[in-house]
Amino acid sequence: MQFEVWAPQAGRMTLHCAGGTQTMERAPDRAGWWTGEAQAEDGTRYGFAVDDGPVRPDPRSRRQPDGPDGLSAVVDHERYAWRAEWAGRGLPGAVLYELHVGTYTREGTLDAAAERLGHLAELGVTHVELMPLCPFPGQHGWGYEGVSLWAVHEPYGGPEALKRFVDRAHELGLGVVLDVVHNHFGPSGNHLPAFGPYLTDTHHTPWGAAVNLDAPGSDEVRAYLLDSALAWLRDYRIDGLRLDAVHALRDTRAYHFLEELSASVDALSVDLDRPLFLVAESDLADPRLITARKENGLGLHAQWNDDFHHALHTTLTGESQGYYEDFARAPLAALAKTLTGGFFHDGTYSSFRGRRHGRPLDRTRVSSHRLLGYSQTHDQVGNRAQGGRLSATLSPGLLACAAALTLTGPFTPMLFMGEEWAAGTPWQFFTDHTDPELAEAVRRGRRREFAAHGWAEEDVPDPQDPATRDRSCLDWSEPENEPHARVLAWYRELIALRHDQADLTDPDLSDVKVAYDEEGRWLAFRRGDVRVAVNLGKETASIPLGTARVRMLAAWEPVEVPGGDGLLSLPGESCVVLTQE
Repeated sequence: MQFEVWAPQAGRMTLHCAGGTQTMERAPDRAGWWTGEAQAEDGTRYGFAVDDGPVRPDPRSRRQPDGPDGLSAVVDHERYAWRAEWAGRGLPGAVLYELHVGTYTREGTLDAAAERLGHLAELGVTHVELMPLCPFPGQHGWGYEGVSLWAVHEPYGGPEALKRFVDRAHELGLGVVLDVVHNHFGPSGNHLPAFGPYLTDTHHTPWGAAVNLDAPGSDEVRAYLLDSALAWLRDYRIDGLRLDAVHALRDTRAYHFLEELSASVDALSVDLDRPLFLVAESDLADPRLITARKENGLGLHAQWNDDFHHALHTTLTGESQGYYEDFARAPLAALAKTLTGGFFHDGTYSSFRGRRHGRPLDRTRVSSHRLLGYSQTHDQVGNRAQGGRLSATLSPGLLACAAALTLTGPFTPMLFMGEEWAAGTPWQFFTDHTDPELAEAVRRGRRREFAAHGWAEEDVPDPQDPATRDRSCLDWSEPENEPHARVLAWYRELIALRHDQADLTDPDLSDVKVAYDEEGRWLAFRRGDVRVAVNLGKETASIPLGTARVRMLAAWEPVEVPGGDGLLSLPGESCVVLTQE
């Protein structure tokens, strides 16, 4: 078997494989690359030594059986016999479900999660979005401090378990999206700098030196990221990738990394003859991310829309701290603006940033499905001091309103695991760093961060305490009991309506019409023939829907359709979905 590694600054490279050692040769036609031959098969351990230094794992390792610091292992992708015939499932019309493998079940493995996929098929979602799977130190963590961007975290089950998970999802008709992190590498177990200029001091990010996308040596670093992305889509039959914090990808080249990535994924989609897509996390409010390359955009297929989340969250909770400040002055007006214009920040002044922010989105050219809408995500729940979900403070009626706005709104909906039954478990920030100094630094940093917002140190969970992860695991007995069962039934009903009513997947954002009453705490919107109304106040609201005859599609509380005067009498903390006859 041939082994190869990029180490442009090395004077000597040694391959350590299956207990043997041999000197590698420079590749004659690939600058900076080294090659070597050794007997190996699936599972064979190997590593590389730079200039007779310590043996390190392969930067392009497909498996790390002993964690980020151990030897790599050969993976023969041809050994797995795929069961499901799968033509793919694209993003238009999708309902996504964000899932963390380590807390979706108490076992915290891909195989255990696969056993629960039937619940998602019954719920009606179309895609499972897995939080990052790359190896990280210890057993439990969020996954955003991963290394070895081609490998699967071994405690989750490794590469074979991911294939079994994807296979089972596809058998149930569910697409699979994987969250990948290109903007930084984990602080522990990252051996890439020993091999080459994977990082650069040209730019700085919240995590330190930036990933090298535009400095000397960046051609191979970009190829490293591009090839790993394509490998997930090709070797594991993943349907799409969620790209973490793309605003932290510092790239001054004329051909931006994201544009190169989108072109590569589109080409692979043609080769594989199935739809593939990229979804960006971005706080830039810049529609160029999701504008086609032929129209001078970067060509990504969708992006998370935090503006919708922030407007909805502020409307529901009344919170006004931090970035919620911009939305809190008139939350229903902010929500109406996002429902009709996509972004709230479209070149307007942001008091949180102290400057103007964002760029207008052309509603006549950008399909609304390219924005993901959600009331909760791992970030928005887990980055609260105690990991409190909306269900920790809101009534079932307000949770029903949040679901109605998300699942009948113009954006591609995304749920965070457990929200469909108003899970009573928190989802907290947890780590399992094996380096004591790093573990203590994370612990202190977390408490210091929230102390600035008035939290007592003892009220901030210790990320390193195993109990913090354990508290965050879903309780699968809850959906059988009230009020969880009623909320779950409501989510199923709304998702079924979204699939059944063509108006609810109409991509024309300019066709969304909204009315609201800031003081009365109600909002109604129209999408084609469908009318949706929510009353977030405690008192019954009289909402004018027009004089057209309508019939009820779904209602959280019993309610009569409007009479000849077109006024809907909607109980407090309740919502309805109607359609024009």
